[in-house]
Amino acid sequence: MKASLSTRVDESSDVVAGVKLSHADKQFFPEAKLTKLSLARYYELVAEWILPHIQKRPLSLFRCPDGWKGQCFYQKHADKSVHRSVARVDVPESGGSATYFAANSLQALVGLVQWGVIELHPWGSTMPAPRKPDRLIFDFDPADNVSWPELVDGVSQLGTLLQELGLEGFLKTTGGKGLHIVVPVQRTLNWVQAKSFTKAVADLFARTFPKRFVSTVSKAKRDGKIFIDYLRNAEGSTAIAPYGIRARENAPVSTPIAWGELKKDIRFDHFNVKTVPPW
Repeated sequence: MKASLSTRVDESSDVVAGVKLSHADKQFFPEAKLTKLSLARYYELVAEWILPHIQKRPLSLFRCPDGWKGQCFYQKHADKSVHRSVARVDVPESGGSATYFAANSLQALVGLVQWGVIELHPWGSTMPAPRKPDRLIFDFDPADNVSWPELVDGVSQLGTLLQELGLEGFLKTTGGKGLHIVVPVQRTLNWVQAKSFTKAVADLFARTFPKRFVSTVSKAKRDGKIFIDYLRNAEGSTAIAPYGIRARENAPVSTPIAWGELKKDIRFDHFNVKTVPPW
């Protein structure tokens, strides 16, 4: 993961990208000594990496106004209290439509931090075509007793299958115990078709290797296995953004990786707010 970022931050200022941060010194990750201002600075340094993955995408937000150890909650629908730089987009919902947020600029990212947002979960489609996904996600969610080599072998097998189907899968960490394979696709499918395809792939693995994989949500059936979660490919479903921060200990970051980086365990907080950007 290499990039040349020329942006540098005035560490004495509580204004980032034109957004004044209230209570900028509030500890959002006290165990890592990361404040609200720290998160805004992080986005200033990685903006050119994260924005291509979230621009024009409806967002589900995970807000933690008092830090990740405080009360946190998801918010999908827009209201007027967030910074004006955060875009509003109308997306279809059952019975009509609803207004969501979208972050199309660094200022919008910082505006969301000011609002107490820690996690960004974009849709798999972009405006103005929210019903036509342009990426599919296979979420490999291992049981606690699944080893790292077993997880690596599982994602590698799916990567090989995707290649045989003429598709290219890109890896990223989740900031937790699993891995995501993200597959860019042309906007030729609707959400029902996208979900049906990814379910068929997950079911194939579960049938072929029943002792290693499961494609059902039931946790009772997951012991010693990897759950291939295809449900993120339904309309309105989301996944943590690449380079997105997680509301977990030490501020882990969901980080795109090369397939060759699977030689060592790089899950949880291996990549985090302090280690990802070139401070």
